[in-house]
Amino acid sequence: QSSPEKEFSTSDGGDLNSSSEQNEAAEQVEEPEELPEVDYTGRSKSELTETLELIIENRSLNEIIDDVDNIKTVFYKKHKAESDEKKKKFLDEGGKIEDYKPLDDPLELKIRDLLALFRGKKSEHNKQLEIEKQENLKKKYDIIDKIKDLVNREESINKTFQEFRDLQAQWYAIGMVPQSSLRNLWETYNLNVEIFYDYIKINKELRDLDFKKNMEIKIKLCEKAEELILDPNPVNAFRVLQEYHQQWRETGPVPRDSRTDLWERFKAATSSINRHHHEYFEKQKDEQKKNLEAKTALCEKVEEITLLELKTYKDWESKAREVIEIQKVWRTIGFAPKKHNNSIYQRFREACDKFFQSKRAFYAENKEQQMANLQKKTELCMQAEAWQDSDDWKEATDALINLQKEWKEIGSVPRKHSDKIWKKFRKACDHFFDRKSEHFAELDSSFEENLKEKETLIDELKNFEPGEDINKAFEKLREIQRKWADIGFVPYGDKERIGDEYRKALNEQFDRLKIDDEEKAILKYQTKLENIKETPKATRKLRGEREKFINKIKQFENDIVVWENNIGFFSKSSSAESMIKEVQSKIDNAKKTIEVLEEKIRLIDKSGIDTE
Repeated sequence: QSSPEKEFSTSDGGDLNSSSEQNEAAEQVEEPEELPEVDYTGRSKSELTETLELIIENRSLNEIIDDVDNIKTVFYKKHKAESDEKKKKFLDEGGKIEDYKPLDDPLELKIRDLLALFRGKKSEHNKQLEIEKQENLKKKYDIIDKIKDLVNREESINKTFQEFRDLQAQWYAIGMVPQSSLRNLWETYNLNVEIFYDYIKINKELRDLDFKKNMEIKIKLCEKAEELILDPNPVNAFRVLQEYHQQWRETGPVPRDSRTDLWERFKAATSSINRHHHEYFEKQKDEQKKNLEAKTALCEKVEEITLLELKTYKDWESKAREVIEIQKVWRTIGFAPKKHNNSIYQRFREACDKFFQSKRAFYAENKEQQMANLQKKTELCMQAEAWQDSDDWKEATDALINLQKEWKEIGSVPRKHSDKIWKKFRKACDHFFDRKSEHFAELDSSFEENLKEKETLIDELKNFEPGEDINKAFEKLREIQRKWADIGFVPYGDKERIGDEYRKALNEQFDRLKIDDEEKAILKYQTKLENIKETPKATRKLRGEREKFINKIKQFENDIVVWENNIGFFSKSSSAESMIKEVQSKIDNAKKTIEVLEEKIRLIDKSGIDTE
């Protein structure tokens, strides 16, 4: 005779309740005051060990579960950081990776023992808890038997009803029961409560009042469940729904003519929420499967790199940048399926570790050669400094150019000295060539005449009409550029003004021509180049420009390699078409930019300024 409202399984057979939520309402004992969360990250390993020992000995298990987990996590993070540091120091001091053996950490051994002690206590606690649950189950079935007997009493209705209320209070005061018995227990309880209401001749007003109250509660639960359908978080909606089902079971019967409709309404909302929950996790599974495929491709790529025979510093640095880019791609990919997530991460980490360990070993083996290169470059610095104040411009220029060529032929030096020794050499060279530029700039006595010629040329630019023949107009502007370049320096006070006017007028005319943006960029840079040549420190500035362009080209080339690799990583994915198209566009734009930069370098090399 069970009514539909007692049937709380879902239409698709899923269990709506987790064990913790099913027993929550049954356990009415007062909860201890919640302690504030402790931040253990600032504590030392010794302090963490002492704290763990104290809380295990002096506090109840339920209070310290989170603390034990937090202490364990913080301790082993610190332990790993210390171990990695010791390992790094051993390798930096010349040790070989195969010779490294970590020493036992007394604190780590102690914390293992403490965690084992905690697990033992927890296991014993759980055993005792199961015994208590079995006892509680027996007590609750005893109460059900007593409720059954109430319908056979011939005493006063008020006394019988009060005894029924007392039994209900006892029922809710009893703690948790085994999960496997919970469903049958509640069904049996609610069935006998319903029988009590249906068959005992109690006061109709009390019965109707109780039914009305129960109906109000269940209507409210239906409304809340229907609101959950719109919850954007299906996991949260599913969790809250379990609480509503617990409240539904704990609420008594409603008028018979409303029972079926009310239960069908609640069940319909339940089915909808369950469907959203199922669809959410199915979608998660698909995404995680794709993530696993992408991560597997990255693992294979790094593993391929570890098999390469790299013999030069340049090769190692190039592949190191490639591995780092692969690591960046890895971090953009979400989780893999749970059963594969740890193993795929471990595979990727081992491949990366293997590469960087091999790189460190290569550098360690070549340390002696790097020190010899450092000595050679130090000697070149001394020679450059000896020439930096020379007034023999021709001889000193030739000597410094030869020193720069020698510098390029010498291999790399230890990284910690690389930047310092390069700056020292460059400083001496820049000092001489800046002096040379300033010296020859002062020799020009025709600045005023040059200024007039440039002003005339600007007027010619402003009045220029391109006409219909684009090629002819383009050549005319090039001729004006050449004339401008042939004119010498102008007075210092007019240099910036006249340069700005010229560039503005020339750029306006170029913009009027229907030529490619790349060609415009080159033409405009020619104007900028001529302006730089007029400055006292032209050598340094053009050298800086040239180095900047070379570095940009290298960066774009590296980016192109990474982007092309990324296309390979995701080419098997059905959803990667738009991503591949976007990446290919980046590659095409980068190649165009490289062409412009290479043309700018050629213009610098033809400028007549020594940038070596």
